[in-house]
Amino acid sequence: MSEATLAISSISPPAQIDTGQRILIIDDEAAIRESLETLLSLEGYLVEMAASGEEGLDRIEQSSYDLVLLDLALPGKDGLEILQLIRELHPSLPVIMITAFGKVDNIVDAIRRGAQNFVQKPWDNEKLLADIRSAIGRYRAEEENLQLKRALKQRYSFSNIVGKSEAMLRIFDLVAQVAPSRSTVLIQGESGTGKELIAKALHANSGRRDKPFVPVNTGAMPTDLLESTLFGHVKGAFTSAVSAKKGLFEVANGGTLFLDEIGTMGMDTQAKVLRVLQDKRFMQLGGTQEIQVDVRIIAATNVDLKQAVREGRFREDLFYRLNVIAIDLPPLRRRREDVPLLAAHFLKHYADENSFAERTLSQDALRTLVEYDWPGNVRELENAIERGVVLSSATVIGVDLLPGHLTGRNYSASLLEHNPNASLFDILEDIERRIIVEKLERSNWNQTEAAEQFHIPLSTLNQKIKRLNIEIKKRVKE
Repeated sequence: MSEATLAISSISPPAQIDTGQRILIIDDEAAIRESLETLLSLEGYLVEMAASGEEGLDRIEQSSYDLVLLDLALPGKDGLEILQLIRELHPSLPVIMITAFGKVDNIVDAIRRGAQNFVQKPWDNEKLLADIRSAIGRYRAEEENLQLKRALKQRYSFSNIVGKSEAMLRIFDLVAQVAPSRSTVLIQGESGTGKELIAKALHANSGRRDKPFVPVNTGAMPTDLLESTLFGHVKGAFTSAVSAKKGLFEVANGGTLFLDEIGTMGMDTQAKVLRVLQDKRFMQLGGTQEIQVDVRIIAATNVDLKQAVREGRFREDLFYRLNVIAIDLPPLRRRREDVPLLAAHFLKHYADENSFAERTLSQDALRTLVEYDWPGNVRELENAIERGVVLSSATVIGVDLLPGHLTGRNYSASLLEHNPNASLFDILEDIERRIIVEKLERSNWNQTEAAEQFHIPLSTLNQKIKRLNIEIKKRVKE
């Protein structure tokens, strides 16, 4: 009797029965197949077995599985060859290799060809089961998201929008219904919820899809510059106007103009935008001729426009012109079931972007992400995943690679671990640096927004950034 067979008696009773998940075992040793079948059946898995690689390939062609356990040393075609053929038949099907020979070259080759993991005989039951649960969970999540996207694609195209929660499905339906119309849309939601992605989806599924989609952050520039940007100017309209320039309303003619952060727009500019909405015409700065345009307006805000109207900071007539159809994006903390899907999406994106092997999250790391409240929403989650991928040296990202504010780790721990004799000044400086970096990450490196959240002048924040040698990263669009 093999060590693996003897180990079966030591496992704890199954936590669940009949998972509905199917596993195929491909191994030429009957004792190994039977041991694995017993272990996995006790855990509620539906198990099928094949004594050769060729038989296993036949089964994969005829049936669907959630995971394959594949022996490396098979008669005829070896496990690596069979792995390659499995990848051709079913690129996303998770495969865990099993072997008695844990040579580094074999492990590297198997991972390169797409194996999820590599287990050496005699295996540890609990570790093997944990690896299987992790691989199947990730596979099921990815397949579920893929099926959802395929179903949605029959009606409309969403690029990089991930979600299966009821709240997001209702928004998908609303976007599908609204996109073909000419109506103005107001997208409301906290910073980082993906308002620009929704705007792009509305444009991509409208009759204007072949015309320009022109985004402009109305809160990122002074009033004079914003008006010149929106409406354009003639030569000599102001001191630096050495030549005429088209405005974005004209550039977007026939298409869609996306006015982001419209709640920060000045009252004078609001009046001019209102006129374009009403009359479909405007004049350039310094101009005398009216220009007529056909532009669909999609606006977005992370502030309460109704409250801004009550406080006299936003025109009531413009609010009602914009608020023809409202789309309210829920914060990530109200759709936690989307966190694993989003995490898987960003893990793949940043692993591919950095030419890394596929990365996964440990169960503790994933639990931490699901339980966190995400004040920075999807953008903050994306930043956390990017950080974990870039800093990881192994394929599994643990809690230790998540930002400290997610896990409640002591801010000074990192410095003290590397320099137990650090002075109080150095410790405080390190804490200040890390707090500022995390706030910048959560505000998508928008220094103005970070300064407002810190309740300090922008000039003060810039001085601290310079003194602490903080490298400012490029902002990522929502």
